[in-house]
Amino acid sequence: MLVHGKRVGGEEPNPLGETTFSYGSTNWYFEEMNMEQGTMAGSSSSPSGTRRSFFGWVTAGAAALIGLGLGIPLVGYVVGPAFKRREQPWVDVGETGALTPAEPKQLDYMTAAHDGWMESKVHKAVWAVKQPDGGVTVFSPMCTHLGCGYRWDAGEKKFLCPCHGSVFGITGEVLGGPAPRPLDVLPTKIDNGRLLVQYKEFRSGLSRKVEL
Repeated sequence: MLVHGKRVGGEEPNPLGETTFSYGSTNWYFEEMNMEQGTMAGSSSSPSGTRRSFFGWVTAGAAALIGLGLGIPLVGYVVGPAFKRREQPWVDVGETGALTPAEPKQLDYMTAAHDGWMESKVHKAVWAVKQPDGGVTVFSPMCTHLGCGYRWDAGEKKFLCPCHGSVFGITGEVLGGPAPRPLDVLPTKIDNGRLLVQYKEFRSGLSRKVEL
């Protein structure tokens, strides 16, 4: 095709008889494509797009922090009682006037036991020994060897454990057997002639007292 004496597009004759093509007429297509790609690339990295992405991340991070702040106390409220060591209450186990000096006596009582959120009533017992000055020493009812129950032998004047033969004196000292430490003494106080005990349990088999 001739325009003002010039050929535009199509086939052009060649002195050697070969046929060639002019691509000048298709340059506009590639130029348009390049312009569109440049526009798309510019829009993806434009300041407004960057700001939107930034504020999106900030919003998501703030929401996560708020959720974490609300969730931790809730989890602690639910599972905390299962792991928290509760302070044992003072329990009235009887009158001190009912005890005779140098004659250990087993005192039984009922108390509340907690397991997480569960509460139940259990039977417990302690050994009380009244001192000549009126004070009272109270022993845990479990042998310090393996936690077995023991008894007072009035004839031998000793505490005897039937499980493995541990023997304790009236003051709780070890007189024989495999017990690694004396009998565990419990906290006590006397209020208007009533004996109050704070019951605790200790790990058996150790040479020192370790509260459970």
